[in-house]
Amino acid sequence: MKVEKLVEIIGSDFYTGVPDSQLKALCNYLMHTYGIDPHHHVIAANEGNCTALAAGYHLATGKYPVVYMQNSGEGNIINPVASLLNDKVYAIPMVFVIGWRGEPGVHDEPQHIYQGEVTVKLLDDMGIANFAIGKDTTDEEVQAKMDEFRGILEAGKDVAFVIRKGALSYDEKVVYENENTMIREEIIQHIVAVSEEDPIISTTGKASRELFETRVANGQSHKYDFLTVGSMGHSSSIALGVAINKPEQKIWCVDGDGAVLMHMGSMAVMGANQPRNLVHIVINNGAHETVGGMPTVMDSVDLVGVAKACGYPYAVRVDDFESLDRELSLAKALNELCFIEVMCSIGARDDLGRPTTTALENKQNFMEYLKTL
Repeated sequence: MKVEKLVEIIGSDFYTGVPDSQLKALCNYLMHTYGIDPHHHVIAANEGNCTALAAGYHLATGKYPVVYMQNSGEGNIINPVASLLNDKVYAIPMVFVIGWRGEPGVHDEPQHIYQGEVTVKLLDDMGIANFAIGKDTTDEEVQAKMDEFRGILEAGKDVAFVIRKGALSYDEKVVYENENTMIREEIIQHIVAVSEEDPIISTTGKASRELFETRVANGQSHKYDFLTVGSMGHSSSIALGVAINKPEQKIWCVDGDGAVLMHMGSMAVMGANQPRNLVHIVINNGAHETVGGMPTVMDSVDLVGVAKACGYPYAVRVDDFESLDRELSLAKALNELCFIEVMCSIGARDDLGRPTTTALENKQNFMEYLKTL
């Protein structure tokens, strides 16, 4: 289905969401058509944030908005859907467009399997009428379902289109880039060189894949790393839990700007606890690169200032490898919580692989290694 036709059928002039690779056609259409425009298209911090923003749009205009997301974001919308949008509360209508990762019978990565199994069930449990769009779904079928949905929306209830793999297409090419020069995989290689055998907790997406391949290239064990393949935005909290309970061991967290943005409150908790053995590194390319490259707002945020305000005693930004190596070595030697923001280009090599160990094997190997420290 052409994404332009879906947008026409839905008939809304306001979209907000968190990008998803399954929805790349929609994301590219919105960026090509609107860019980031507060009146028509906002990429927000997390899916709950999107839902609340969309609720405000409805309150101000009386019209129904569209919230787009990967199905992993359903967890983030449960609270506002149940306690804000629900017709027993404020009866705020909106359309959700949800990328169906891990659909049963369709091969996907392990972090998507269970979420894929419960995607429709969660919508049903939340009282959100839903319709799945696949490659063979016709425009007429979507139009008929949207006609039905309009009555549901008028009753103050919510609806959802669940998008199967390859269901949407868009012909325009959209290029995402920035002016930074450092490449993320090389940044990770420098981090590994300095951290040596210290444990690393890495964030969702390509950063973890590149960390895994760096260990392969170096002939090193994967036992040093916990790859947070799902649960976007929570790697620093996992690292905090490890650091608190291994106080004599230096712990490194390799984070991303989109992940930090999704649950930025974790930085306040980190600063309040001030683990003296933790180094929090945020590789900032200002993009949701793993799912296509759509922008975050982090290129306009003083993240070092945020870290300092949250209580990190040492925080710095670097944009070249000489400065990176200096700060990594300093952080390894310091006995205090450190924050390093690393400015990064957008892009990864085309042949980047995926971890060849299972998530369970990763956890078991990492835990066994922590026992020795």
